[in-house]
Amino acid sequence: MPVADEAVNQRLKSLESHLQRENPALLEVVASFRELDRMAYRLGLLERDESYATRIPWWPLISVLGTFSSGKSTFINHYLGMRLQSTGNQAVDDRFTVLCHSREENVNVLPGLALDADPRFPFYQISDEIEKVAGGEGARIDSYLQLKTCPAEALKGKILIDSPGFDADAQRTATLRLTEHIIDLSDLVLVFFDARHPEPGAMQDTLEHLVARSLSRPDASKFLYVLNQIDTTAREDNPEEVFGAWQRALAQKGLTAGRFYTIYNPEASVPIEDANLRQRFENKRDADLCAIHERIAQVEVERSYRIVGSLEKQAKRIENRLIPLLRQALQRWKKQTLIAEGVIFAALAITVLTLLFRYSPGEGWLPTWPSLLNPGNHPIVGSIGLMVIAVLLLGLHFRLRNWRARGVLRWLEGQAQDENEAKQLRGGFMRSTRYWRSLFSREPAGWWRGTRRTLHKLVGDTDRYVQRLNDRFANPSGKASASPADASSETSEASAQVDNK
Repeated sequence: MPVADEAVNQRLKSLESHLQRENPALLEVVASFRELDRMAYRLGLLERDESYATRIPWWPLISVLGTFSSGKSTFINHYLGMRLQSTGNQAVDDRFTVLCHSREENVNVLPGLALDADPRFPFYQISDEIEKVAGGEGARIDSYLQLKTCPAEALKGKILIDSPGFDADAQRTATLRLTEHIIDLSDLVLVFFDARHPEPGAMQDTLEHLVARSLSRPDASKFLYVLNQIDTTAREDNPEEVFGAWQRALAQKGLTAGRFYTIYNPEASVPIEDANLRQRFENKRDADLCAIHERIAQVEVERSYRIVGSLEKQAKRIENRLIPLLRQALQRWKKQTLIAEGVIFAALAITVLTLLFRYSPGEGWLPTWPSLLNPGNHPIVGSIGLMVIAVLLLGLHFRLRNWRARGVLRWLEGQAQDENEAKQLRGGFMRSTRYWRSLFSREPAGWWRGTRRTLHKLVGDTDRYVQRLNDRFANPSGKASASPADASSETSEASAQVDNK
């Protein structure tokens, strides 16, 4: 049975050790990912140094994006309860800062390499992606990313990302590529705007890249839009007009529904002299801050469901998309190879027949060909000649197979939705067209009844995992929840099952 290489195995063991402490309910999910990996190795969809489990972040990821000086870092400091990020009216940091919990009391700042080279983080080998869109920038990963660790309790079990603003043109292409990667991985995206500059011109890049492009996403609900530092508008004749102008700017980009918040930092707010106005602003601020904090807290629960959903999605994707595409590719390969062989062999046959009957047999040397090839007249020479012809024809057959396989592979890669899918299809097709595989095989290599049963079992397991999560986070019956002893027993049982697997 194919297994992952030692590096992948160690990464999965490290993940299981972390989940044992942080979220035991997901331990069995790792075991299911291992089973899915083994099946993908047989199909050629994965290399032995790859795993579906390492392609998704297992820690909830919350991104704070937006314009320069919109209060992103101030909000993070207030949320964490400590001054971790530098703040100011100008750009104070031109890098993405990844924040995670640490048991050490001191704050540690580590270079981007710490993220790029560690597969436990969602930025593993992100330098390769940067290099694709901006040649030479991949080697400057430290200019784009940094890691900060601190003992803030609010960071336990999650990762926060503080981003540079979108107003700068420096490193623009690579920064936008990194932003897209972060958005794809994030469970929650907070998009900040500055209430002091709500006009569209000052936030054009944010509107374009973080609003307009998010509308068509299937996970658009994970975006929260925040008008920060709203206290600065308290002295306006009509502060509600600022909020209205901001919403109109969003609506012009197509965003007419969603979650909108207006907040400001109570520790760095502008004094509001009118008591009634101050109370109104504070009530709105507190309500919106509470809603944002509750949404952040909900992310950890959502991540558990998202991981289980990723397992089910990948299993179904293999059966319902990758395998059918590989079948189509194999049919194309067979058809094109047979047509090519028919044309070439027919041309060879016509050529040989033309040579045999072009001259009169009375000229003397033409009859020696069939004479030499006739084992009855010249047993050794004739047999060797037939063997040479057979070898040449066999070699021609495999060259034609490989030639058409390359052509079909280009078509197959063109059907892929992304580079990751293209890589899987490429691996599966190459494994299915190796020289020992029959041209008339209808199914991809490694795909048989047992493989199909494994996939169906994994999909069934995801339903069981969801039910277990529902038992933990929901109680529709209203009955008393399981006792701590029962929960501890269930966790121990899950751990023992993972150890056995």
